[in-house]
Amino acid sequence: MLYERRISSPVGDLHVVAAEEAIVGVYLPGHKGAPEIVAHDGQNHPLLAEAARQLAEYFAGGREFFTLPLDLHGSAFQREVWRALVEIPFGETRSYAELARALGRPQAARAVGAANGKNPISIIVPCHRVIAGDGALTGYAGGVAAKQWLLSHEQEHHAPHHVIH
Repeated sequence: MLYERRISSPVGDLHVVAAEEAIVGVYLPGHKGAPEIVAHDGQNHPLLAEAARQLAEYFAGGREFFTLPLDLHGSAFQREVWRALVEIPFGETRSYAELARALGRPQAARAVGAANGKNPISIIVPCHRVIAGDGALTGYAGGVAAKQWLLSHEQEHHAPHHVIH
């Protein structure tokens, strides 16, 4: 059974979807490729309440990573790419080619891009942190303006890790 909750954010109302014990989707307004979901009202669902709390902290600049159970539905390759996205640190970006190399598939930049575009859990699985090799902000299912906002927000709130010599 699925539950849904709308959560307001600086990039528009997010549509957050959960099963009993895991988040299965976070969709931005106008999200390209978002599935039609029939779900129950999740206003009182404890996991959706926790997702709302963590997302509010993220948008306030006080959270750099999420600690929510996720259930990612996709091919084995898509899930591999999505797991790699979670490893990209807050405030940093990677190119599609860098991500492909990190996965041990240096020729798979386009496939990585396609998998990135199918990520069902926006923001929490930070597909917005992947950019073109030349630094251009290429497509984003939630729109390039939302991607730009998220990256700027993370740059603004990123606490650099200083090395003490």
